[in-house]
Amino acid sequence: MASTYVVGISGGSGSGKTSFVRTLRKKLGDQATFISQDDFYFPMETQAVDENGVHNFDLPTSIDSASMAKEIRQVLAGETVQRKEYTFETVYRDDQQTEGKNEHVAKMHMFRPNPILILEGLFCFHEPELRELMDLTVFIDASDVAKLSRRIKRDRVERALPLEDVLYRYEKHVLPSYETFIKPHKSTCDIVVNNNLSYDPGLEVLLCHLKEKLK
Repeated sequence: MASTYVVGISGGSGSGKTSFVRTLRKKLGDQATFISQDDFYFPMETQAVDENGVHNFDLPTSIDSASMAKEIRQVLAGETVQRKEYTFETVYRDDQQTEGKNEHVAKMHMFRPNPILILEGLFCFHEPELRELMDLTVFIDASDVAKLSRRIKRDRVERALPLEDVLYRYEKHVLPSYETFIKPHKSTCDIVVNNNLSYDPGLEVLLCHLKEKLK
């Protein structure tokens, strides 16, 4: 386990975590393994619903963090772990019974041992079992306006949700969750990346640090 450097990346919904991690993956190539909380959501039928019957995926209890921690430890111990991708597009369309786009076909992820392990997700820092595995913590930060704008674009295009539903989820689920489970960890993180306009400067800082670890 000491041979692998573990980095945790979190931030609010719409902060740009996915894009940041995607770019990081391109830069690091096969020197790093990436594990996302998005692939550890519990099945749709077990997810909590609010007072209006809308499924709430913005709760720590919506994710199987225990299984995530277990698989991380397996990778740190030198094992290769397989996990099927969790397809949000299908879940949201089932929830709203919307039509119009071809469903995304889930693929199989292979989590292999590597010098660097990147863990990403909304509640990575909230869960002690995950947080204790990290050597470095990175918080992707953005204004509420920027986050909402990105959330609207993503949910309208990728998940085919009507605008009123996107705004409802943001107000009732996303914001309360951010204030309670995500934002409090910002002050404890090693690196805070401002992503109102661009995460490039923060990304370069992180990459320089990781390159030093790879020497």
